[in-house]
Amino acid sequence: MEISEVLIRKPSMEDVHQIVHINRVCLPENYSLQYFISIIQKYKDVSVVAEVDNKVVGYVLTRIERMTKGFVPFSGKRGHVISVAVLPEYRGRGIGSQMMQKVIEKLREEKMEEVILEVRVSNAVARSLYFKLGFHDAEILKRYYLDGEDAALMKLSLVEDSFS
Repeated sequence: MEISEVLIRKPSMEDVHQIVHINRVCLPENYSLQYFISIIQKYKDVSVVAEVDNKVVGYVLTRIERMTKGFVPFSGKRGHVISVAVLPEYRGRGIGSQMMQKVIEKLREEKMEEVILEVRVSNAVARSLYFKLGFHDAEILKRYYLDGEDAALMKLSLVEDSFS
């Protein structure tokens, strides 16, 4: 299928039903409509949708979290990519990569220290994309998913190494 130009933009409340549809079609982990509404309301500035011919074909939803290090209760902020999906007929065209790059750029602008995400250990395509974007495996989360599959917790540092 030949596709038109892909527009990567902020999600809006008008997109929520298309985002829910993509989630249901693409992923075994499904969130409630209210959860999607909440994420879009609170974190639309660090989330994106991909639009082709006025149709949302993919999304990356991200939230901002406080970080803790050791005994320091608040030592910065990070982006947590909660859900990424692209409709099957639009995969393999770099849409996921474009969306993730845009989210990373937005998180850098917001002065986040890192980006984290969880991904099924068996999802080689997604893991390959994340590695290409500079993520690394930080931890394996045993039986993370409802079906018992492990998740890889992946991280990407957004701060330059500095000498204290």
